[in-house]
Amino acid sequence: MTSGFPIDAVHFFTELEHNNERAWWLANQDRWRRVVREPMQALCDALAGEFGEPKVFRPYRDVRFSADKTPYKTHQGAVVHISPGVGLYVQLSGAGLLTGTGWWRPEPGQLDAYRAAVLDDDTGEALVAIVAALEEGGVEVHGDELRTAPRGVDPAHPRIRLLRYRTVLATADHGDPDWLATPEVVDRVRADWRSFAALNRWLATSLVPREDVSPR
Repeated sequence: MTSGFPIDAVHFFTELEHNNERAWWLANQDRWRRVVREPMQALCDALAGEFGEPKVFRPYRDVRFSADKTPYKTHQGAVVHISPGVGLYVQLSGAGLLTGTGWWRPEPGQLDAYRAAVLDDDTGEALVAIVAALEEGGVEVHGDELRTAPRGVDPAHPRIRLLRYRTVLATADHGDPDWLATPEVVDRVRADWRSFAALNRWLATSLVPREDVSPR
């Protein structure tokens, strides 16, 4: 049972942004475990029965190939993998609580499959309707996108916005409301993740590379 995230969890990450070094981390590691890690694990445990077992990310950054050598992540995230390249997400940071879902890690053949599905009038218009419903509910739909139309696609295509995406993400930014520090946080994250179901079904069906589709 989770009691939510204390406001000190948000303060922790705000402070970490200005003290991202080993000495500060070691001095605050027990605090991180108490106000961030344990509440996040409790939240994930409460959601696992419906959505699957979330993976809670480690706090350490992989700096091997990054110009930014700060050692610690300035957020705590957890993800449930639900289909190849697609997952449900929850994150706490200095900005508060964020939930999300989508296709963020393209696998071979998925980009071609995605564009083919968006170009198809039936599946493409289905995605337009899903995105519109999410945005009407205050969810931001975005992703990594091309500056121009994909090769061979008419820039005036009615679904050009979606065709430019190379990933598709939906996020709901909640900030740090009063319910963040209460058990209600479970209900709020659960409601968001349920609201993402139509998008995730579309992605799971449409991102299958053509050679992987069984003949009908």
